[in-house]
Amino acid sequence: QAQVVESGGGLVQPGGSLRLSCAASGSIMSIYAMEWYRQAPGKQRDLVASITRGGSTNYADSVKGRFTVSRDNAKSTAYLQMNNLKPEDTAVYYCKVSTLSGRPYWGQGTQVTISS
Repeated sequence: QAQVVESGGGLVQPGGSLRLSCAASGSIMSIYAMEWYRQAPGKQRDLVASITRGGSTNYADSVKGRFTVSRDNAKSTAYLQMNNLKPEDTAVYYCKVSTLSGRPYWGQGTQVTISS
């Protein structure tokens, strides 16, 4: 079965760091890109960062200079290194896997909470 699983969320103080992982497995083939979204209570789900199979990256303005997205194609895994975290970063973070066939696959999300 196709499966996308995020991990690495948790509770950290402002200025701290977290590293999220997104692993695709099962019947998911020919991954084109892996994207990170986040959604805070009462807010829309917004794109945070993306990375293509070839390594091209893109970031939301709000996280540039603080977040870094990377990938390991052999493991079908993407990572989101989050540094200098702020309370505004608090949200559920979701991974979306895009395939060459055009079908997207979403993970269940992982909670990230930044609070002192």
